[in-house]
Amino acid sequence: MSSAIVLLADGFEEIEALTIVDILRRAGVDLLTVGVTGRWVTGAHRVTVHADVSLEEAPRTADAIILPGGMPGSENLAVEPVGALVKAYARAGRIVAAICAAPALALAPTGVLEGRRVTCYPGFEESFPESAQPRAEAVVEDGQLITSRGPGTAHRFALRLVERLVDRDTAEGLREGMLWA
Repeated sequence: MSSAIVLLADGFEEIEALTIVDILRRAGVDLLTVGVTGRWVTGAHRVTVHADVSLEEAPRTADAIILPGGMPGSENLAVEPVGALVKAYARAGRIVAAICAAPALALAPTGVLEGRRVTCYPGFEESFPESAQPRAEAVVEDGQLITSRGPGTAHRFALRLVERLVDRDTAEGLREGMLWA
């Protein structure tokens, strides 16, 4: 069984975070939510969730680390403990995934976007390193790096993660079962 962690910081985008959590758990991924700013985390639209574990308790060996966006959630992910964890996952060849403003604000400072194809919420590309290759696609994969644009692309992003962490048939089954066009 594949495993993943989803980092939640105060101000996270609820649609992105909870869509990812729901779809990956439906797919059978062993997924933990990780509270970066504490075990109780409040989203950008005042939805409060209780994370499974704190950042200090987060596994360092899951198959994927996933950063939802939102404001100021993406800014709250741009802290050194998160950066160090992202770099460790990237060095180990694990999946590093982010959506919305998180690729620009939380991943860019870690160096993992250098020379890579990447996307984010429109307007945040200015935070990418000069060598990054911005795309306007809903979901962009470049090796183990997977990025997406925002709340409206959260389903596609989550299903792409299912394809990578489980398999394409499971992703297609979920797409059909949820009546996702």
